[in-house]
Amino acid sequence: MKLTILGCYSATPRILTNPTAQVLETKGHMFLIDCGEGTQVQLRKHKVKFSRIKHIFISHLHGDHFFGLVGLISTFRLLTREADLHIYGPEGIKEVITLQMKLADSWTNYKLIFHELTSKKSELIFEDDKVEVHTIPLNHRVYTNGFLFKEKKGKRKLNIAAVEEANINVAYYRKLTQGFDVVNEDGITIKNEAVTRPGDKPKSYAFCSDTMYKEDIVPIIENTDVLYHESTFLDTQAHIALRTKHSTAKEAATIAKKANVGKLLLGHYSTRYKDLNVFKTEAREVFEAVELSEDGKVFEF
Repeated sequence: MKLTILGCYSATPRILTNPTAQVLETKGHMFLIDCGEGTQVQLRKHKVKFSRIKHIFISHLHGDHFFGLVGLISTFRLLTREADLHIYGPEGIKEVITLQMKLADSWTNYKLIFHELTSKKSELIFEDDKVEVHTIPLNHRVYTNGFLFKEKKGKRKLNIAAVEEANINVAYYRKLTQGFDVVNEDGITIKNEAVTRPGDKPKSYAFCSDTMYKEDIVPIIENTDVLYHESTFLDTQAHIALRTKHSTAKEAATIAKKANVGKLLLGHYSTRYKDLNVFKTEAREVFEAVELSEDGKVFEF
């Protein structure tokens, strides 16, 4: 998995920072997660191919998380896109986007497919033979979801020396990678585990957008490799976090610890803070494996 942070700050616009948007590359997919204002410029800046984006996940309908979407959709049209575009987001996202397209007389020349979300329970919203995506119900001022991206178990790897020693015909190599036992040239059944090794361990990534502290998401994200959790405020402003339904760095770290995740990425920082390192310092009092999201930063895991 490869994660590119396009923007990781809260709503107030600034020259050198960007609102929330991320690109997650996994198993041949390039998923766009949230689409704050200026996202398409950030995509260009970081050399992300527009044509590879087939699925966009929008956490909620606050502007700093989706105001860049209609612009991106329009640019796809100008570039004569033909591939379908799937958009997953709260109920109402189809109405707001199509109204803008209608009033601008800018209907797309490609199929725009909306998957509107209403459930307050975690649900599977995308699946193919390599990846599945589940919602993570959050608690913000409007209906909000995070998203859990999980790779599926990959094919087994051949132990070529063992395969050749077992006298297995090359025609059966594919079945071996699929986990089947096979019959060798001598008519003997060869157990799969004797000549193969497990494939790469499937990776997982949880994106928790704007939310107040919500402990009941822990079972959903438990043992996730990497968790991005908003940390708009420090603990000294916990009263503001509570009022605005956001989280502190310490609360994000507490969720990470309870869920036993591999790594925590902090983000959605309030622009009132000049030094982001204070977020990491506070979070590490609770959970050690903490990194700071920063615009343009790339994480590979």
